[in-house]
Amino acid sequence: MKALEGVKILDMTHVQSGPTCTQLLAWFGADVIKVERPGVGDVTRQQLRDIPDVDSLYFTMLNANKRSITLNTKTEKGKAIFTKLIESCDVMVENFAPGALDRMGFSWQRIQEINPRMIYASIKGFGPGAYEECKVYENVAQCTGGSASTTGFDDGPPIVTGAQIGDSGTGLHAALGIVTALFHREKTGRGQRVECAMQDGVLNLCRVKLRDQQRLAHGPLKEYPQYPNGTFSDEVPRAGHASGGGQPGHVLQCAPGGPNDYIYVIIQPPGWAPLMQIIGREDLMDDPEWSTPEARLPKLESCFHLIEGWTVTKTKFEAMEILNAHNVPCGPVLSMKELAEEQSLRATGTVVEVDHPKRGKYLTVGNPIKLSDSPSDVRRSPLLGEHTEEILKEVVGFSDEEVAEARDEGAV
Repeated sequence: MKALEGVKILDMTHVQSGPTCTQLLAWFGADVIKVERPGVGDVTRQQLRDIPDVDSLYFTMLNANKRSITLNTKTEKGKAIFTKLIESCDVMVENFAPGALDRMGFSWQRIQEINPRMIYASIKGFGPGAYEECKVYENVAQCTGGSASTTGFDDGPPIVTGAQIGDSGTGLHAALGIVTALFHREKTGRGQRVECAMQDGVLNLCRVKLRDQQRLAHGPLKEYPQYPNGTFSDEVPRAGHASGGGQPGHVLQCAPGGPNDYIYVIIQPPGWAPLMQIIGREDLMDDPEWSTPEARLPKLESCFHLIEGWTVTKTKFEAMEILNAHNVPCGPVLSMKELAEEQSLRATGTVVEVDHPKRGKYLTVGNPIKLSDSPSDVRRSPLLGEHTEEILKEVVGFSDEEVAEARDEGAV
């Protein structure tokens, strides 16, 4: 039995943040009913297409394991069907612009009247305040949530990360909120609102930087590359490759010198002697000018330069194997091509090959959370409106005649 089997999700989401949330719930066994506009669907079906007239990878990789119904909620029949779906489902998730569902006539108060057990989850850019009406996308969330200002190098501009921490990160937060609300409902019998703001989600993932903002009041941040020769203002600086955990780390080049031939190496106190032995500098193992974290702190750049003199003679995988054998924390910089071809990720279901009736086989990322008694499978994304008739009959309770009427009236 899947963990969320029997839970029905009314998925009113689009693009990335909402679909990330509902896809995760679908992987855990929830019946996710994706509501889309007739003839159009989720805008990502057409965005960044690599094959003409076929659902894009943008869409297929965010909408696995779902059913699709097309519904025109601007018609009276469409509104009636939507009302029946609210009655029948456990959770509704949306990431429209603020107030969109209210304008459709489905405020939180109205939804509670229709189904008091409904959990209504919303993903927005900002929480209540001066910016709540603003439109937000991934990189906007990174900039307003503290990520961009603390990413990059001190002598360069703020940088956004390739990881989708604003969209997908907030979707993961929303999924946790939903399952928590479902658990709470088991005790109270009542539904509730779940609200996730992208700014809040990014800030939660940047909490170590808010930690450092407060530490600045008591002196320089000694693990940052600005120490001891640079200067600190009253704001957390960009830290380059420095570790947020206080242990010195850096990206070092490896052979043969390609764009991703690098390895990240951390110098922990117990790792100094093994590192020096590996690179052939046994003379520095017990040298008081180098052997303690305090002694190394003013010359970390020189420390990593010494180690890089060795890593450039090894591939990143050779270096990883040698360093791991001596318990030195490290990790190769893996490209997307390397990750796509990594067999261990295929074996665990983290990278999955899926067959699609129109685009053929493609790779997607599977469920990153593994449950021992509730394994996940990954099924292809639905075609637009593929399950409309099925959902109208099974969930809404329509007869064949009523389904035909709904089509004739342009409601589906």
